[in-house]
Amino acid sequence: MLTPYDEFPVHQTSRPFSEIPSTDHSWDDGYFFGVYSAKERVFLFTGIRINANADIVGGYAGINHNGIQHTVRLSRTWRPDFATSIGPLSFRFVEPMRKIRLTLDDNDSDLQFDLTWDALAPPHEEAHHLATNRSQPVTDQTRYTQGGTAAGQIRFRERTFEVVPLQWFGSRDHSWGLYAAREPLRPDPRWLPPPEVPAVRRALRFWLPFQTGDYSGFYHFHEDSAGRQLKMNDTFGTPFEGVIHHGFDGPVLRMASARHRLEFMPGTRAISRGVVDLIDEHGGAWQHVIEVASPPWSPATIGYNVDGGSWRDGGSIATYHGPGVYLEHDEFDFSNPPYRILNHQGKPMRPHGREHIAVVHSTDPVGRTAVGLGQLEFVCEGRYEPYGFEE
Repeated sequence: MLTPYDEFPVHQTSRPFSEIPSTDHSWDDGYFFGVYSAKERVFLFTGIRINANADIVGGYAGINHNGIQHTVRLSRTWRPDFATSIGPLSFRFVEPMRKIRLTLDDNDSDLQFDLTWDALAPPHEEAHHLATNRSQPVTDQTRYTQGGTAAGQIRFRERTFEVVPLQWFGSRDHSWGLYAAREPLRPDPRWLPPPEVPAVRRALRFWLPFQTGDYSGFYHFHEDSAGRQLKMNDTFGTPFEGVIHHGFDGPVLRMASARHRLEFMPGTRAISRGVVDLIDEHGGAWQHVIEVASPPWSPATIGYNVDGGSWRDGGSIATYHGPGVYLEHDEFDFSNPPYRILNHQGKPMRPHGREHIAVVHSTDPVGRTAVGLGQLEFVCEGRYEPYGFEE
């Protein structure tokens, strides 16, 4: 079956784009977009993922306002409609990697939006994500991350938020390949040997695309329980990488290392602020003072089955939910971590949100300062000795 993408001479297999070089249900391809304001304490998030082997395109659109999170989940079969849209949710690539139109038209939920997402820098291709178990790849994925701004409107119940460029900022990523298996399509573990125990276990993930009026950038690091940044056999196994862009076509500066001093809400693992000291490729010292602007949002509701049970029927973003365009929505209060909230299958969600609006106070090697925003994805699990967290 041919797709509109088969018009272009970019094939990398002998098959059309409707067929992929894998039979694994964990092979998918899709997008995430974020648009956020510290002043309004609003984070809008939306994404679409295609699972060609299940013949499903699933998506989500949600808003977190002061910790109250309203999420719409959508799904339909993928073939033969290859558009990046699911019912009222649509992504239109006006200028690939620069200008994207994001719309959620009128629907049964309380959320609608019409936004133009504009890139402030070129996308950064992250180090390849590879993890294996018993010599079988369980993650084999390419991902790029990009920072931007946005314009348009968000309507949520009786409120209309006017999204003004460079007052609202945005982030995005695009990833494809094998990703960590998701319930209920992952194999039943009782029929397989126990998974290998990794030599080191990831305890901390810190992922931050950020934007200021002068420059934008991205960095992330992953550490084990002793706080060491080292290569891990893990879905997110990159020790450290980072980059700063001065405009879309301006100079590019690579980062070489990062150290951090983080603070948390009392009695929790919910980050409240922190300082990250960065060294660039020329030995220049940068400092980021980061302040969390509002309660973080939780990816537990977007349908990936991060905690299992995102969808009411127990499925995931890659499973069939019914004929035509299927749509459901829900709302949770994530404003006071640590919380104990059960999902639709009666399982507890993680007690902390992980996606934060971060105010970034950046100081460059010669002392110049800039203030901007970023999306901080922060996870700290299990034993982590630098901050005294036990198993």
